[in-house]
Amino acid sequence: MFEREKGRYLTSGVDAKIPPELQLFMWEAIDRMPEPKDYLQVFRLSVENGLQIIRHTAEQPKFDMTYILAAADTQITEKLYVIDDGDHCTMLLAEEY
Repeated sequence: MFEREKGRYLTSGVDAKIPPELQLFMWEAIDRMPEPKDYLQVFRLSVENGLQIIRHTAEQPKFDMTYILAAADTQITEKLYVIDDGDHCTMLLAEEY
């Protein structure tokens, strides 16, 4: 799952709302995960005390990691899914699912 040679895509909602540096951070978080990986990765972005919090979870196998990033110019509160459908991988906002 989530091999680098597969096409990686994002929706227009992600393109409009999520800064490129956070998009890349989430792709890299998936790349650094241990194998095996679930086809569905979930990212919850929030802001606490001026810091960007990214909680990355998956169900099978169970995975839960929280990243704390220094505050950026734009602070984001969103839920995103990254889905590997076998042929390619897509990052989308939960509201676009």
